[in-house]
Formats: sequence, structure tokens, C-alpha cells
Amino acid sequence: MRLSHLSTLSLLTAAIGLSFASTAQAAQSDAPNLSNAQFQQCLDGLKNSSKFRDVDSYTFNNYRPSQPDPSVIASLNYQPEFQKDVWDYLSSLVDTERVDDGIRANRQWADTLRKIESRYGVKAEHVLGVWGVESNFGQTLGKKPLFESLATLSCFDRRQSYFQGEYANALKIVQNGDIAPSDMTGSWAGAFGQTQFMPSTFLELAVDFDGDGRRDLVNSVPDALASTANFLDKRGYRSGEAWGYEVKLPSGFWAASNRKDKKSMSHWRNQGLTLANGSPLPSDLSSAGLLLPAGPDGPAFLVGKNFDTFYSYNASESYALAIAHLSDLITRESSSKTDFITAWPTDDPGIGRQESRAIQQALLNAGYDIGAVDGIIGDNTRTAIQQYQSSRGIFPADGRAGQKFYRAIVGNTTHNNSYGNQYGQPANSRPLNPAPADRMGQLIQQQNTTPNSYSQPTAISPSNSGTTRSMRYRRVAGTDGVIKLVRIDEGS
Repeated sequence: MRLSHLSTLSLLTAAIGLSFASTAQAAQSDAPNLSNAQFQQCLDGLKNSSKFRDVDSYTFNNYRPSQPDPSVIASLNYQPEFQKDVWDYLSSLVDTERVDDGIRANRQWADTLRKIESRYGVKAEHVLGVWGVESNFGQTLGKKPLFESLATLSCFDRRQSYFQGEYANALKIVQNGDIAPSDMTGSWAGAFGQTQFMPSTFLELAVDFDGDGRRDLVNSVPDALASTANFLDKRGYRSGEAWGYEVKLPSGFWAASNRKDKKSMSHWRNQGLTLANGSPLPSDLSSAGLLLPAGPDGPAFLVGKNFDTFYSYNASESYALAIAHLSDLITRESSSKTDFITAWPTDDPGIGRQESRAIQQALLNAGYDIGAVDGIIGDNTRTAIQQYQSSRGIFPADGRAGQKFYRAIVGNTTHNNSYGNQYGQPANSRPLNPAPADRMGQLIQQQNTTPNSYSQPTAISPSNSGTTRSMRYRRVAGTDGVIKLVRIDEGS
């Protein structure tokens, strides 16, 4: 559950899904200097405050941080340089890998999900949609120590009162014995567990579904999924209703995007709306509002109350649409096509994590130190893309990783006039030509790879240029402009 109480803050979208790393990157370079003396004085005051009256002295003192974490303040105030269009946002969260993982999770936890649906009335696929978007089905839980993060946010910068309450609640969770202190890690803002609850939401809505006497949303999938269903139920979820539908607008139709202005399905039928495939609108929604996330030229949706419950999990329509779309694809058990029927109004659609990893590897091969190849297009990768574009006269040099840039740098096209210049390369070819005077780049050659794999560079032996060694290298351009070969396998 992603900071629903902080929906008025512009920082909200920076914490979505734990799948975006830009705030972490920003925190490394923009972290402020925080006074530890001031921090400890603040904690002394909190210990005796009304918010912490139900936290015993042992718990408070035993898990009291020894120093603040400046990176969370940087994340709190992070203003992204690059903005995501809705098609980029959706393609990164709802890709073939996540759909396949969701299909497997649905089969693995089928019995548990049936019991959850029976108790709370929430469809299994909707619970899975939240799980997939929030933590990639438990694969990405976050690594920030919650006590250190929340204590720092309680004592510095803005919204201190809110974070003080969350800090106290986090301590209560450990004090109650629900979750081990070592498992209290999560996002920089305090969300944690398989479906990312804030501590206050945990205390209100977490349930013990596996019957072990503990509400463990970190290690117990049944507890986490049932707690998610309980959250949606308490926020007004309607059993038996769809979240909504992708629809087709009639020619010449105009209306503002306003999901809150809900009208009967008969009203929308009379307006000439159909399902996106042309079929008549179903009758299983009591009312629905129109959602146009990219305007009237893009995909259109009629969304009901259950979509609103997704939105309540994290105040973002794009986020709610990601849950809805992922849940539909899991139900259909097909990841071959993750797009909506109506195309987004762009000639350069977004990419999934597989394409993102390929772009990152190609950038590393071209000499850009973007960090780990993790499929997350954060600020470091976008800056490298922008530098790459600028160095080759590509316009606009916007740092965006879309389908055109993917085809060009990875090598799935040999000619791409629509991207502003001709800089594609054939698949399974040698790496991109190095920049002028980059002689070190001439040492790197690309191994041929099978489709969907990621090649690693090898180095040509200086003593025997006719053979190659299997050692892996990448080129790194330092701040002084010097290009170095860095061994990947030994880190030397």
C-alpha cells in the first residue's frame, strides 16, 4: 500500500511499486548533511510523546537508530528530471515477464486465493494484480531499514507528524510479535511486505490467514494476499463486478476524462460506446465513469467502483490501470500480447524489462557506466541514453528508452529515418562503433547470442590477437574522459 495518506505530495509517484530506482539514485548524490546530535535529541523527545505512549521502553531503545539516513530525505524531496508517459509506465509494469509470473502465481496459490475470495469477495486476479504491481509477486520487497528510514523522516524536513505516527506503528508491529525486526525492511517511505503496507495500514487491516498466530506480510503469502483483499473490501470493493472495460468511442464523440462522474451502463450505450472489440457493453457494472489516460485518441475505459479501490491503494490512475490490466492478462493466461486493443497515441511505444536490460547492456558495451543491468530505467540509465543521443546527433536527446531507441542501440534494425538519423545496426553484429578517439573500445567485440539472451563482451588477447579469452569486460568512461576496460568477472 503506497503512501495513500501522502497523496497530496508530488513525491507519491516516486515510491510506486518499488520497481523504479530513480529516487535511490538521486539519494546517492543529493543526500543532505544531517546532524546526528539533532537526530538523537529528536528521538529523546519522541520517546516521551503521546504518539509513542503504547511503545514500551525496551522496544524503543532496542531498535533506536544510531544515526539518521540522509538518503530518505533526498528521496522525500526528489523531483524527477525525466517524466514518464502513461504508455511507458504501463509497459514497464505490465510486461510479458510479469504476466507469466502472475499466471504461475495464480496456479501455485489457487487454493489460497479461492479461500480468500470466499471470505472477502475479492476476485483472485485482482489480488494478484496488486501483488504483481507492488512487489513483482514478492520478488522486490525493498531493502531500506524501516526504523532508520521512518525515524529520520520523523525528525527532519516536512510531514514529520505523519512519519512519527508511522514510526511508532512500525515499532508496535515488532512489539506485538507479528514480524521479526530483521524483516522490517521496505521502501524509503516505510511501506513493506509482499503487498507494501504502511505500518498504520498494517495495524488496521493486516490479517493472520495461515493461522500461525502472526500477521506476517513479509514471509507469509497467505497473510499478505488476504490482507490485500481485506484492504480492498474495506475500501468498497463490490463482489462480482468487473473493474471496468476498455471501450471504443463513437466517431465524433467528445467527453472529458472523469472516472468519478459515474453513469449507468445504459447511458453509455445510448452514447454509442461499445467494448473495444465492437461488442455491446456488458451489464455487470452498476455504474461507470470514463477514463481517458492519454486523451480521446488513445485507449478509453469505463471504470467502476472496483477500479476506485485499486486507486485507493495508491492515488494514481495509471497505477490503478496497471493493476486492472495485469489482472485481466493473468485471467486470460496469455502474455503474447500485453497491449490494449486501441494503440497509444505515439509512434514510439514503451518497452518491457527484457528490452530495458538489453538497452542497459548495450550502453555498458558502449562505455556508459550505468550501474547494474536490472531492467529498471532509472535516472542513471536515462542520463546515459541522453548522452548517447547527444554524442550522435540524435534529436530529440530526451533520454527516453522507447521502442525506437531499443531497435537502434540493440541492433534490431539497420535503418531508422523516423528517429532522426541512421544509427541502427544489424542483429548479432559487433558492438556500436566507439566514439572518436576511443581506441580502447576497439578491444571489445560482441559474441553472437541466441534470441532473448544478453551477450557479454570478450577481450582480444594483446599477445595473441587471433584468439579470444572468455573473460568478460566492459568499457567505462571516467569523469576525466579516460576510457578503461573493467573486468566484470573479477571486478578488476
